[in-house]
Amino acid sequence: MISSFTSKLQWLLSTMGMARPAPPAGGPMTRDAARQLVKWYLQSQGAGVSEGLNEQGLGGMLNGEGQYAFEHVESPPALKCSALIYRFREPPKPGIIEGFRQQQENGTDTGGGNVDFEPGSGSLFLTRTYEVVPEGREFTRDLDRLGKASVVWGKDVLDRVAHQVFGT
Repeated sequence: MISSFTSKLQWLLSTMGMARPAPPAGGPMTRDAARQLVKWYLQSQGAGVSEGLNEQGLGGMLNGEGQYAFEHVESPPALKCSALIYRFREPPKPGIIEGFRQQQENGTDTGGGNVDFEPGSGSLFLTRTYEVVPEGREFTRDLDRLGKASVVWGKDVLDRVAHQVFGT
């Protein structure tokens, strides 16, 4: 609810010339465009002063129960926006990641993202990728949906997959 309120407040203030507007939509997702979009988004969510992405093209935030990671990919130029489902402390048991992918294939709401496992960090995400700069309000709605879905996946879907894989 607060996310929706802050995005509407950001939009209202920007239309009145009192806050920075979202970057223009429609262009390619260059590193600078990604940095500007994430910077705008973080500020619209109350993060205050932020550069959006660091020199490596990475950024992140906590928003309510959701944890987000942002990564600019050079080729083809894109912005990966990921909402954390679960961070494994040990490598996942056989069948777990496949079980999550099966949930996606079966139509479980992903908030517009895809199941994405990053072996290096042991993190399981719902990820949405942008190759073209979206309109600011659309981006905010997309990330809100993605974050809400990741929370459900981290609770309900995780239990369902564990039950299917381990029979517990």
